Formats: sequence, C-alpha cells, structure tokens
Amino acid sequence: MCEYILSIDQSTTSTKAVLFNSNGDFINQSTEEHKQYFPNPGWVEHDAEEIYRKTKLVISGVIKKSEIKEGGIAAVGITNQRETTVIWDRKTGKPVFHAIVWQDRRTSDYCSELIKKGLEDTVTKKTGLLIDAYFSATKIKWILDNVEGVRERAEKGELAFGNTDSWVIWNLTNGKLHITDVTNASRTMLFNIHELNWDHELLEIFKIPESLLPDVKASSDIYGEVTDIEELKGVSIAGIAGDQQAALFGQMCTREGMTKCTYGTGCFMVMNTGNKAIESKNKLLTTIGWKIGDEVVYALEGSVFMGGAIIQWLRDGMEFFKQAPESETLANQVEDNGGVVFVPSLAGLGAPYWDPYARGSVFGITRGTTKAHFTRAALESICFQVNDVLETMKLDSGEKIPELRVDGGATANNLMVQFQANISGTQVVRSAVAESTALGVAFLAGLAVGLWKMDDLQKIWQSDQIFTPEMEREKVDIHKAQWKKAVERSKNWIDKKD
Repeated sequence: MCEYILSIDQSTTSTKAVLFNSNGDFINQSTEEHKQYFPNPGWVEHDAEEIYRKTKLVISGVIKKSEIKEGGIAAVGITNQRETTVIWDRKTGKPVFHAIVWQDRRTSDYCSELIKKGLEDTVTKKTGLLIDAYFSATKIKWILDNVEGVRERAEKGELAFGNTDSWVIWNLTNGKLHITDVTNASRTMLFNIHELNWDHELLEIFKIPESLLPDVKASSDIYGEVTDIEELKGVSIAGIAGDQQAALFGQMCTREGMTKCTYGTGCFMVMNTGNKAIESKNKLLTTIGWKIGDEVVYALEGSVFMGGAIIQWLRDGMEFFKQAPESETLANQVEDNGGVVFVPSLAGLGAPYWDPYARGSVFGITRGTTKAHFTRAALESICFQVNDVLETMKLDSGEKIPELRVDGGATANNLMVQFQANISGTQVVRSAVAESTALGVAFLAGLAVGLWKMDDLQKIWQSDQIFTPEMEREKVDIHKAQWKKAVERSKNWIDKKD
C-alpha cells in the first residue's frame, strides 16, 4: 500500500528529503548542505549541479534509513528556495552559470534605474511585488547580458529558466517536465498574478524571451513521474510550492487572516487573504498562497533577509559558538542585551524598509559588552524585524492577528520565541512539526493523489507550545524605540551609484 509522501525541500543552505506517513506523522529525513559562493560583495551563488547531486543523495538516504519497500511512496512534493535563478541548456542539461541566489544584490543599481523610469507602479499592479534585486527577473537579465553567448542561445529557444523547483523537476524527469507552480511564478516579477500568466509587457521591459520560461501549474496536481532515481521510478510528482507558501499551507493557515512566520535563513511572514489580492500600502508583497483545482488563494508577505542566517554567521563567521543551539545557552548567560542593539542588514533591509544599501550595524557597545550580550542582541534582532512586518501587516489587512503560527529551525530557541511574543504582544504558537515547509508540500501532493481530503489535514495539524507575552509594556516600548533609532542609523550606508 502506498502510505508515504516524500517531500524534497530544496532550501538556501541545504536540501532535505523528508518522509511523512498517511497520518501526517514525520517519519525521517536526510539532509545535505551545499556550498555558498560569494564572488563579490553582495553577490551570492550556488552550484545548481551540486544541488541536484545532493537531492539524489538525500532521497536515497531517507528511503534507505526508513526501510521503505518498493511501491510504498504515494507521491513526491517539491518545495524550494524561491527567486533563486537557474538557466540551463535544454539539450545537455548543463547550467550556463551558477544559480544566482535570492539574497544576491548585484542588480540593485539596475532596479534603481527602473524605479527612476517610473516603472514600479506597472510592475506592482501586475505582480504584487516591488522592483527589487530579490526577485528572479533582474537575475535572469543579468545572466543573459553578462554570460557570453547566452542571450543569443536563449532567443533561439535553446535554454531553460527556472527557480530550483523547476531545475530539480527537470532532472528528476530527465528533461521531460519544464514546469513550475503559481507560487514560484508569482515571485519572478514576470507573472501577472491576476490573469495567471507570463506578462508580455514585463517580458519586454526586462528583455526576456518567453521561450525560457516554464509552464505554470497548480500547486496540487499530478504533473508526471520520476524517471531519474531508481527508488522513485514511476512515482508521481504531485505537489509544488515555494517554501513560504508551502509553510503557510503546512501550518494550516487556510482561513482568511491566519498568519504564519517561518524562521529559516531569512524570516518570512505570510497572511492568508483569501480570494482577494490585497494591494499593500506599506511595502509588503502581494503574492499567491496556492492554487488547488480552480481556486486561487492570495496572501500578503513580508520578507526579512537575515533570520537564522544571523545565527549561522555568528557560528561560522564570528566563531562565537560551534553549534547553533549553543546560541541560546550563551544568550541566557546575561539577563538582557546590556544596551546592545544589532541591526543585521548584512544583505540590505527587507520589508518594510526595502533598503538594499543598508549594512549591518551594532549600537550600544561598552567595555562591559560580552559575546553573550552580542548574541542576545542578535537573537532579539530577528524578533524586531519580524515584529516590524507584523505591525505593517496589521495596517495593510485591517486584521488584529491574535495569533502568529511559527516554524523553522530557529524556533527551537525558546528564548527567541518568548522574546517574539513579548515584543509583538501576540500569542505565538509553535508548530509540533518544525518542518512545516516540507509538511505543506506533502499535504499538497497527498491531496492530488487522494491520500487526504482538506478536512483530514485540519485534524492532522498540531501545536507544540504556546508562548504568551510576559514583558511589561513600558519595557517593550523602550526596546522598540531603541530598535527604530538603530535601524534609521543603519540605512543608506552604501552610496548609490548614479
């Protein structure tokens, strides 16, 4: 009997294969990190071929560890780092350049030029996005313009573009499927989220040939079968969603107004807005939550570029500790941050500021400042950024947001999650399954093959712990005021090029 769903979670720092059973229980996972490339300041790249090699490793690994018998897997779901851009040769399957990662800022000046030309209103009305280097369109254009011979090959129809979902699916099916889903398409800055198609005016603005682009599908459907991996041959690929939309579904935020935040490399807050695409007045993004059958669910999103990546930076770059969980132990050595405020704009500031020229800043250092104070301030900075997005989302939606559902690796840190509840004045509910992203795309795949119905999924979801606000209002206000002052002083650190 086919009783398992295999989720492939291709994220910024690693690729996971996660196995769930027909009750939605986590069974096992296998994880492989991949290398990060930083060829110039503000540039971030991945080796797409390494990513697929690691994908094959984790799939074989989790099946072997779990001792799954042949025919035991009902479907495969794929969730991925969004916006990260891969262009490859349709015949050879070889990428023409490294994958340019969503964090990459190399096209910031080009984005500024487009804004000066008055194009942001056109882009926002069609896509729900702001013009920013974050999204795929300017990354595609950069590769076309800067890698020798690539534009000519693209215009001849010889090349294919995709975010990492499309790249993995292409390889899993030996080039038979060049597809994506509406959630990933909605993050390219090329997709009309109202008409649900690639927009010709936007393709003309960015000078991108339509032949590069994948076919756009629903988030839950039977797209085709795996052919490249022996253990999965003949298994249907049945769910696709960008990581944050997958987490929204995995957290069962299926009613209008329900909100989740995933603490991964970055932090991403998403609110279900139902069948309405709410246009943000405060620099949040309007995006597609998912499409199941003919029903499209829209969402509001705020993106924080540096979330768990801050902990990773303290571990690897600053060598404050050897393992990420040690950050909580170190931060607990002091009662508070000792007056230290850290603005972690190591890759610019995301929502609601959208300042690509901001850089990381630390304020309030004294002779008494220790690694523990710095670490505590770093953990708190994640919560301050998330709270900025939460407050902005309340303004845009008119919703109170009485509860915030959270997931992701960093939420294992109780000190951080409690501070989030304190600073936000909001009940924070931690999911029983930290891998909500993988769970969400498993749900989507399982729906497509008939393993579950929507009512089943509501019963499967469970919380792990609820954190309620404990800090006095006066102290919260002092914290927020210091944070706002620090953010203002970190802005526009890098001079814009004329």
